Amino acid sequence: MTPARQAMSESRLEGGCQCGSVRYAIAGAPLMTALCHCTTCRRATGAPAVAWAMFKEEQVSFAGRRPAEYASSPEAKRGFCAACGTPISFTASYIPGLVDIAIGSLDRPEALAPALHYWDSKRLPWMTFADDLPKYPGFPPTD
Repeated sequence: MTPARQAMSESRLEGGCQCGSVRYAIAGAPLMTALCHCTTCRRATGAPAVAWAMFKEEQVSFAGRRPAEYASSPEAKRGFCAACGTPISFTASYIPGLVDIAIGSLDRPEALAPALHYWDSKRLPWMTFADDLPKYPGFPPTD
């Protein structure tokens, strides 16, 4: 186990939705972190890709309201806050006992960097994470 993974396995992550109705805690390290480029993730979030962290279901506990679920396909469900719509989780019959948590829903999303891309064959052609684009510390100028 790498030192970073060892440190994460001894820690606790917390997160939730934008309005605070759904809150969760995670014990230990993720099994995987990744950026998903599939069409279903794009449509479910309105984002060009989604950063996920995969955990064993028993690592994740919800406090208060649990996420509502939408069957995005016959084998998969997406968890979201019924009040504000924040995407929270993904479960599927082909990954039994596992749950993906949207890294962007973590209180400290910087704690888990994606380690790989999947469904890269569906990546939008302009989604290159180009570092040569102009950068603004806040909202870009409007003039």
